[in-house]
Amino acid sequence: MQIFTVGGAIRDELLGLPVQDRDHVVVGASPEEMRALGFKPVGKDFPVFLHPTSHEEYALARTECKTGHGYKGFAFHAAPEVSLEEDLARRDLTINAIARAADGSLIDPYRGVDDLAARVLRHVGPAFGEDPVRVLRVARFAARLVDFSVAPETLALMQAMVAGGELDHLVAERVWQELAKGLLEACPSRMFAILRECGALARLLPELDRLFGVPQRADYHPEVDTGVHVMMVVDQSAQRGCALPVRFAALLHDLGKGTTPATDLPRHPGHEARSVDLVGAVCARFKVPVDCRDLALLVARYHGDIHRGPELAPATIVRLLEATDALRRPARFEQLLAACACDFHGRRGWQDVPYRSPALFSQALALLRGVDAAAIARACDDRSGIAARVHAARVAAVRAGLSSTQR
Repeated sequence: MQIFTVGGAIRDELLGLPVQDRDHVVVGASPEEMRALGFKPVGKDFPVFLHPTSHEEYALARTECKTGHGYKGFAFHAAPEVSLEEDLARRDLTINAIARAADGSLIDPYRGVDDLAARVLRHVGPAFGEDPVRVLRVARFAARLVDFSVAPETLALMQAMVAGGELDHLVAERVWQELAKGLLEACPSRMFAILRECGALARLLPELDRLFGVPQRADYHPEVDTGVHVMMVVDQSAQRGCALPVRFAALLHDLGKGTTPATDLPRHPGHEARSVDLVGAVCARFKVPVDCRDLALLVARYHGDIHRGPELAPATIVRLLEATDALRRPARFEQLLAACACDFHGRRGWQDVPYRSPALFSQALALLRGVDAAAIARACDDRSGIAARVHAARVAAVRAGLSSTQR
């Protein structure tokens, strides 16, 4: 029995990056031997075991054979005679197909170390084309390793996979998982650039793909199109360290601009309402978690109103706070403001432009909290009029409380 550390742990060590998880390949062992040594079996598709003390994953060396479409369409063969080189051959990228032996020596049959030095994402072999998830993984690695490029032959293979319909067999949950991971990387726009270059974005997120080439309002961002603007907004969310719901909302906030009639360009009237419908469809298609979905819907609907905050009447500000459930969901409202800030600053030359809306709405929300709705309800004989009286009190508080410097 021989044990090797493999994959991302070796890659990140060689790059000088923090190692998150360590995976191991076991050569020359059977499942029975692993259980006898105290390893706990996990996984249904192939033999993977947890170490009895470290709980790190140890997988038996295996080969695979494609039996159908999608990432589940594989049959695996794990046996003591499977070699390390055979196991590494099934991996996606050369930089992920490097192993380290117990004595510290590297086993690198596919020259992943060379590709690390050259900053290249290159597929290991033709088996790459059998798993459509790998298209998403390459794009995600491009978002993480920002100084790496995709090898021309790998990009060509990805394009062929898209053209051949392989991505049409991806399950929604797996697409969302990869998109979410990519959004949390250092430069999310690179993921979407690679997906667009290989044709995958048009298949997976046509609502986003069609934004490229659509002009922006001349007074907002005349030098780039809407797609480029959205990429700048998403990268703003990464630079600010925003949580996933904010980054996802930043990605989808302007989808409605892709359906603006040509006669209305470049003003995009009513794009917020169209964006809401499209965001809802995307979230349903990929079974997006509720927190990400709800915030994305709010940002799509209200980002324009929040940008106009200093111009809004007190009654309009109160209605917006009530409509977004800001009193009961203040943390989510803060995320809404964060996404709007990313949109505002996601323009060339706007990074240092003061954005007044977050402070204004935060103060307005504090003023609403100061209204004693329970006292108003107790003093109201007509129960049907309570909501109107509470609303009127809130409007009065906002009108009186907002300083002239913020308005």
